[in-house]
Amino acid sequence: MDFLHNPCIFASLSAGLVLLLAQFLFRRRDRKKKKKYHPIGGTVFNQMMNFNRLHHYMTDLAGKYKTYRLLSPFRNEIYTSDPINVEYILKTHFENYGKGMYNYQNLRDFLGDGIFTVDGEKWREQRKISSHEFSTKMLRDFSIFVFRKNAAKVADVVSEAATSNKTLEIQDLFMKSTLDSIFQVAFGTELDSMCGSSKEGKNFADAFETSSMLTLFRYVDVFWKIKKFLNVGSEAVLRKNTKILNDFVFKLINIRMQQLQTSKDDSAVSLLVTSCVSS
Repeated sequence: MDFLHNPCIFASLSAGLVLLLAQFLFRRRDRKKKKKYHPIGGTVFNQMMNFNRLHHYMTDLAGKYKTYRLLSPFRNEIYTSDPINVEYILKTHFENYGKGMYNYQNLRDFLGDGIFTVDGEKWREQRKISSHEFSTKMLRDFSIFVFRKNAAKVADVVSEAATSNKTLEIQDLFMKSTLDSIFQVAFGTELDSMCGSSKEGKNFADAFETSSMLTLFRYVDVFWKIKKFLNVGSEAVLRKNTKILNDFVFKLINIRMQQLQTSKDDSAVSLLVTSCVSS
């Protein structure tokens, strides 16, 4: 330890220690500068308290912060309305932003393993089927016809309400119009939830709206998995309504399959008759 008594060596060591300490403090300060988090817009409990006006609440936050965080006991979420971020997530780097298991678990009971819930190979398969179906000219033309017809219905309902000076729930009307259009394009069945001419169709539309609301409620209800396990509260209501949806859709699918089978059988009989006549 005698070398420590040498003034030159001691000065060099002291200078080195000072430089190391300065470098450590600089790097630590630099790391702190780089960790810039987005502002906190609220918590999941704020969402729950504003659930009846959730879209307005989230719109207000988006107007205040382009990008912000919402805190919850188990996970924090980042929301953004910045066009640059939206393009980055949904377009230029779409493959990096899957829906994830959290969204899948929330949505699966309502939407199943459809394109809105799955990732990866399942999503590519769903997208391929959808793009193939909607690329055919006949289906495109049929879709245009259906949407125009239902848009005319919307105009009639609005005009009638204006003439009779009645209030109108326009969001509900738009939702039912969209549901009627998509349902007819997808299943070839007239749901007519706008006018309520079909009781079965009206029940389906009501169950769809309730299921949508209760599925959204899962995002603010930290106890939904417990309620689902016990089949109580909002989860019991959701289960009841999704059963209405599934029963109605599977019934239509079975009817459609029978129609296709009958059509094939009729075609086979016609071909056989033609062959016999020709012989």
